[in-house]
Amino acid sequence: MEELNQTLFLAINATPDSPHWLLACATFLARDLIAIVPLLIVALWLWGPRDHLTSQRVLVLKTGIALLYALAISWCLGSLFPHPRPFTLGIGHQFLEHAPDYSYPSDHGTTIFTFALAFLSWHRRWSGAILLLIGAAIAWSRVYLGVHWPMDMLGGLLVGMLGCLFSQMAWQFYGSPMLQRLSQLYRLLFSIPIRKGWVRH
Repeated sequence: MEELNQTLFLAINATPDSPHWLLACATFLARDLIAIVPLLIVALWLWGPRDHLTSQRVLVLKTGIALLYALAISWCLGSLFPHPRPFTLGIGHQFLEHAPDYSYPSDHGTTIFTFALAFLSWHRRWSGAILLLIGAAIAWSRVYLGVHWPMDMLGGLLVGMLGCLFSQMAWQFYGSPMLQRLSQLYRLLFSIPIRKGWVRH
């Protein structure tokens, strides 16, 4: 498996001869595109058609729970099975600054794939499919720039699946009370913006 991981990495990883525009594009994908996660979460909670607000906020909370579970699992796996990054072993070429910490599974991969799978499961298939494509682009870029192995990204996808599964099960036990309490807290903290019509009730 390790040999396959290295072979795939070297097939994807950029070289000093790679086009500058492709390196710049990969850098944007690897470093900045993940911002879509918090932006979408905030937008879905604050705005939207009145008859869809409750379902949107359920989606936000279930996705948030899934992310917490997935990142906790990711941390445990990284602690139990530490795996060095390619550049710390002198393999391939590095084009993105990164701390020489352990790489498996990828936090970026875990986050975006959990998000994508959550939308695929609890929103609409087309939105989940688009986010999966974004996840694939982020995964490719971080391997291309030399800071992750391909298996780190596969690990992120699998951990995202587990996070969504645990979130679905947990929602049956405490989902509705959590939604009610957080909605009350939101109305208290955002009373002025709600009253002025800047955000939804």
